[in-house]
Amino acid sequence: MLAGLALGLLVGLMWPDFSKALRPLGTAFVEAIKMIVIPVVFATVTLGIYRMGRELHTLGRIAVVCFGYFYVATVVSILIGLGLNALFHPGAGASLVATGKIPANLAVSVDWVQFFMDMIPSNVLAAMAQQKVLPTLVFSILFGLALASLGETARPVVALLDAVMQAMFKITRWITSTAPIAVFAIVAWLFASQGLATVTALAKLVLVMYLGLAILVLVFWLILAAIGERPIAVTRAIMEPVILGFSTRSSEVTLPVHMEKLRAMGVPDRIIGVVLPLGYAFNRDGSIMYFALAVTFLAEAYGVPLTGSALFTILMVTTIASKGSANVPSGGLVAVAMVLTAIGLPVEALAIIAGVDAFLDMGRTAVNVFGNTVAVKLVQRFAATTADADAAAPAAAPVGAEAAEA
Repeated sequence: MLAGLALGLLVGLMWPDFSKALRPLGTAFVEAIKMIVIPVVFATVTLGIYRMGRELHTLGRIAVVCFGYFYVATVVSILIGLGLNALFHPGAGASLVATGKIPANLAVSVDWVQFFMDMIPSNVLAAMAQQKVLPTLVFSILFGLALASLGETARPVVALLDAVMQAMFKITRWITSTAPIAVFAIVAWLFASQGLATVTALAKLVLVMYLGLAILVLVFWLILAAIGERPIAVTRAIMEPVILGFSTRSSEVTLPVHMEKLRAMGVPDRIIGVVLPLGYAFNRDGSIMYFALAVTFLAEAYGVPLTGSALFTILMVTTIASKGSANVPSGGLVAVAMVLTAIGLPVEALAIIAGVDAFLDMGRTAVNVFGNTVAVKLVQRFAATTADADAAAPAAAPVGAEAAEA
């Protein structure tokens, strides 16, 4: 996959016309992964909740650890973005030339009533068909709790769901065997179609953004070390979904692969099935850091003074917007638009950085994947039961054996 990424970059810059024709290869791969995301989410979340259904205290502890970490990570990510802007000022003196387009009629706020209503699917099959993860999560949680309350009656349904999950992971392995070709095609098309002109024009923003992502990864490593994990070993173990996220710029594409890697690392299914889908919906650390950095970049480019009150507004609105845009089309842009509006900047300012958004999106998506690995590991450390540790033990041995063999 790394070779495919490097070769795609080279071919995309040297033979742009040929590279643009490679787009269907990457699109087919992404669509194939998306095909199994909803079945994987439904089966794993339902089974995870079912297995915890008679231990509501465990489920509650997992929820507390999960959302506690999500919000702490959100604030830390925002502070890193604000700190880097204060240190490097990438927007100072920036040219206010639009480098891309923003979606028409982009929302600048979240309708909270509609947000919560959308989480309750009137037709769960329609929600699944539309690839809506949050309504699927809500239904899966309720379905898992209902199965847990039925006792022996639920066993056939649980067996069926377990078979569905195993089948989906088998399909995942078939699809990801083509990942190096897909990564090559996607990266070649991206660099051929986007070019490096806008990257050069906004190079300072791109460099500061990736510096911030590197700092976030360092923070994740410190957290992993603090809970007794080996940061480098964990990073190597989940490198495949991280590279997939980087090249495809889609977190949902990495979800089935990410689940499989965590299972191989010895994390119990019921923790993976609950924490990871929630993390993909609500915990996007790389994206959140970008929101803060993008807003402060544009504020300085427009000459808006970043006073203490303005920075506090950015912190608070970004925290709220990052969670409220989880179920909204173009959620990332909506979150940035909300913050821009809150500090008095026009939404059209997004067009200035839209040209490099694809290159920024690659890095922040990869960090989102890594951040959710940390969330799973934290839950495993602080909310897992003795039964979880026993269930993880058999899976952990082969991983170590493979590492020793390698």
